[in-house]
Amino acid sequence: MSLVKKFASVGGATLASRVLGFVREALIGAALGAGPVADAFYAAFAFPNLFRRLFAEGAFNSAFVPKFARAIESGGMQAAREFAEQVFAVLLTVLIALSALAMIFMPVVVGTVVAPAFADTPDKFDLTVELTRVMFPYLLCMSLVAMFSGILNSMRHYFLAAFVPVLLNIIMTGAAAFALWSGMGDFATGRLLSYGVLMSGFAQLLLLVFAARRAGFALTLRLPKMTPEVKHLMILMGPAMLTGGVIQINIMIGRIIASAQDGAISLLNYADRINQLPLGVIGIAIGVVLLPELSRALKGERFDEADHLQNRSLEFALALTLPAAIAMLVVPAPIVNILYERGAFTSETTALTASALAAFASGLPAYVLIKVFQPAFFAREDMKTPLWFSMATVAVNVVLSFVLFGRYGHVAIALATSLSAWVNALLLGITLWSRRHYRPDAKNLRKTLMILVSAAAMGAFLYITGGLLAAFLSSPSTLTRVVSTLGLLLGAFVLYMAVVITTGGLDWQELRGAFKRRRRDSNEAPPSEI
Repeated sequence: MSLVKKFASVGGATLASRVLGFVREALIGAALGAGPVADAFYAAFAFPNLFRRLFAEGAFNSAFVPKFARAIESGGMQAAREFAEQVFAVLLTVLIALSALAMIFMPVVVGTVVAPAFADTPDKFDLTVELTRVMFPYLLCMSLVAMFSGILNSMRHYFLAAFVPVLLNIIMTGAAAFALWSGMGDFATGRLLSYGVLMSGFAQLLLLVFAARRAGFALTLRLPKMTPEVKHLMILMGPAMLTGGVIQINIMIGRIIASAQDGAISLLNYADRINQLPLGVIGIAIGVVLLPELSRALKGERFDEADHLQNRSLEFALALTLPAAIAMLVVPAPIVNILYERGAFTSETTALTASALAAFASGLPAYVLIKVFQPAFFAREDMKTPLWFSMATVAVNVVLSFVLFGRYGHVAIALATSLSAWVNALLLGITLWSRRHYRPDAKNLRKTLMILVSAAAMGAFLYITGGLLAAFLSSPSTLTRVVSTLGLLLGAFVLYMAVVITTGGLDWQELRGAFKRRRRDSNEAPPSEI
């Protein structure tokens, strides 16, 4: 399977999840708006979600996948299975202990980390504590989901691991729809949504356990033991904890600062949800595929293959990220309007959300570049270098957030997050270049230039045409707004694709092949082909 096809497989599954995520957020926005219950729910959900990114998708995934992939390359599936069982036993024990402690000390955690400013509003604070307790076991489930996803990805079974987040959105969409249909009050709705999060965690875990068994990789539960391999994994997880979850750390810091402004947490969440669509479809697809593929290439000393993987990943990232970022920068308000503006989500909320979206979008290319550059360090089991860059990034984010918040409010949080992401991406890229671990080839440089030219043409089209259609984009008629906004975005996308394909920024044959059904015949390429 080609590299682009692997990206398309993961990205397609992620796209389905993100689209349903929009439906979910739209229904939650209609039910709760940007009020105190919405703030409590999103603050509570953000805490286990932060730890999920730090421990599961961040530290654990970054450390586990390279070691597991290398175990396959060096010792075969039996060696990989033994390593996975050792890790599973220790991980499960640690997660159970962590969950128990969190449940006991949750009021302290909420008052010091999650949302300190909520302490001034007792009802809001108590609800946040309650909802965080309900949702925290979600972390246990998702950490194990990350492990089984890493196993499947390393075995080159990418689709289902990328698909399981759809279950979260299905369950929560159903809960939000029921709350709206039944006329459920805000507090009851918040509690129902929290239990939906918890149920989705168990559903995702059970599905991946079943998928691993179907792939011939059933794990046997054993007593936890700190073997040398597990100890080395834990050592690698230490620096990777900050490195892999730096974006989420920055977002959490922003939420702590933003909790001083009523409704700010909700506004940032709504904006970030839109920003996360291209980041999820593109960035996550790259991160999921590139890390195990690069780890196996380096373990096998196939350095030309490693260079090819990085160059093509960078092209793919920029080709799809830049047009998305430009659309959200140039016409953020119409996008927010058609996605969210209904029920308790007013035109004023749309304007406030749109300003945050534009600020988040300015950092979107950087977020995706980080997904391209970091695996080059993790695949070499170098966790310390990205750690130092992550610490610098967090420092930049904190300083900018505090300096700008007083003047720009919630927009400052989004802007600081974006600027800190650019600092991280530049540090990673420059270091890879200086160590000769990454060298863009002539093809990469030519394609990148054409992608930039195509994105600039798209931006000019959106700016000019958006001005001409301003009356339609802000029409009192919902149908007019939807049709004009979708028409504007579709026209811009068609223009971009025409220019980028004509100039050679994207290879039409390669792009077409990524979405064609794979033929399973005797001439099929081996899994390692790129």
